[in-house]
Amino acid sequence: MDSVPSPSSSTELLFRPRQLRDLVHGVPWLSALDDDEVDALLAASEVRHLKSREWLFRQDAPAHWLYIVISGVVRLVRDTIDGRQATIRCVERGGPLGQLSMVSSEGVYLYSTEALRRTHVLAIPAPRCRALMDTHPACRAEFMSRLALELTERLEDMALLTQADAMARLVSYILRQLPGSRAKGPRVVRLTIPKRWLAAQLAMTPETLSRLLGKLRDSGAINIDRQRLVVLDEQKLRDTLLTDD
Repeated sequence: MDSVPSPSSSTELLFRPRQLRDLVHGVPWLSALDDDEVDALLAASEVRHLKSREWLFRQDAPAHWLYIVISGVVRLVRDTIDGRQATIRCVERGGPLGQLSMVSSEGVYLYSTEALRRTHVLAIPAPRCRALMDTHPACRAEFMSRLALELTERLEDMALLTQADAMARLVSYILRQLPGSRAKGPRVVRLTIPKRWLAAQLAMTPETLSRLLGKLRDSGAINIDRQRLVVLDEQKLRDTLLTDD
């Protein structure tokens, strides 16, 4: 595996073999691999550094690599027929990139990816991933399961954007980000994505996003503490979807 270009003291821990092994195991369809298999995969992989606003790969380019975000934030972008760029979503640490190319008949990336801040990714050769799925039925089954989930999430994204009301789009997004827990009390959504790109993902301006978050805060449904959005009253949040603005 290639050496990492001058990591800072705050991030160098993330590049140690144990942390990278845990990173790979954190991808559901790679979780069945044993440590020796992961180490062999890491030996063929490399860590890449991206500057803010640098593109990792472009839509329709040959998909020679799959990636896992080590640190930073990456924006997924789809070029539309009319020449616009639509933000699909943003991916942070542990999130895989480019895996949909595994089912592309042409073997190309189906979207572009752009770093939104200083970012590091683990680059894994795509042929090695395909070979793993050929030799590990459990990996292949989990990959197909995750693919179905990915397609479901994209359909939900499309349904979200068809909602004409900006508040409904925002509330639906917050509810989807809530951690799965049956524990009572406030739940927290981390707002680590730059506001500009979260607004783009929700098809609104940053000013509209700030105004709507303020309205939800004033209603007592949420509280915002820097990068933490605390849901104080989930039912009140859900009731917002039933109320005309």
